[in-house]
Amino acid sequence: MRRMPRLALGAGALALAVAAGLAGCAAAGAGTGTNSSPAVSAPTDAAPATITVFAAASLTDAFDELARQYEHAHPNVDVVLNSGGSAALAQQVVEGAPADVFASAAEGPMQTLVDAGLATDPAVFATNTLQLAVPAGNRAGVTGLADLARAELRIALCDESVPCGAASAKLLAQARVTASPDTLESDVRAVLTKVSLGEVDAALVYRTDVLAAGDAVEGIDVPGAASVVNRYPIAALDGAPDAAAGFVAFVTGPAGRAVLAEAGFGAP
Repeated sequence: MRRMPRLALGAGALALAVAAGLAGCAAAGAGTGTNSSPAVSAPTDAAPATITVFAAASLTDAFDELARQYEHAHPNVDVVLNSGGSAALAQQVVEGAPADVFASAAEGPMQTLVDAGLATDPAVFATNTLQLAVPAGNRAGVTGLADLARAELRIALCDESVPCGAASAKLLAQARVTASPDTLESDVRAVLTKVSLGEVDAALVYRTDVLAAGDAVEGIDVPGAASVVNRYPIAALDGAPDAAAGFVAFVTGPAGRAVLAEAGFGAP
C-alpha cells in the first residue's frame, strides 16, 4: 500500500476531527481503488533470467532484432543467441549443449529434438525460399540455375546435411541441373560470405540472406523456387525457464511476425 504523507495539525478538537476525516477518506480511497494516482504495474519478469536461443544461421539478423525487442520489453531477461547450421545445432543440443529455445530452418532438425524427448509441440513461425546469389556486378553473367553447371565458374552451395543444402539439391533436381560446386559449406551464412567477398561467382542461398547482404550481393529469382519451401519451427526446450516460452510466444506473435516479414520471411 502506498504510504500517505504526514499531515501538520494545529491544536484543538476541530483539527483532530479534520485529520480523522482526512485519514478516513484516504483509507476509503485506498480500499475502493479510487485514488487519482495510477497503480504501479508489477514487473513482467519477477526474477532475472538468461535464455540461450539456438537458431538457424539464416535467422541471424531477424533474431538479433527480436532479441533486442524482447529484452527491451522484459528488462530482467537476457537473450543469448547461438547461430549455425540447424542440423549441427540440433546435434549439439542432443549431446547436452545448454539451450532453452531451438529455432530451425527445417522441420527435420527439430524432429531430432522431439524424438529425443527434448522438445514438444514445435510451432512453424516462418517460411523461406531460395535465390541465386551473385556478387555485386555479376561479373560472370549468371542468369539461371543452369550456370551452376559451368565448370569455369566458382560455385558455392550448402552441404546437403543442412536445410539450405537439402533444399538446393531438391531445386536442382527439379530443374535437372547437375551443379559443379567448388565448396560445400556447413551453413547458409558461410555461403553468403563467400558471395559477398567475391570468392565465388554464384551460389544458392535463401532470399532473406540476399536481402541481409545489401549492396554486396545481387539476387536472381529461380523458376520453381516457390515449390521448394523451407518451414521454420521453434520450440522452448523441456526444462527451460518460463522466459523461454515467453520468447517463443513473442516470435510467433504479431511483433515477431512484423520483424520476420521485414527480413523477407514468408508467413507460416
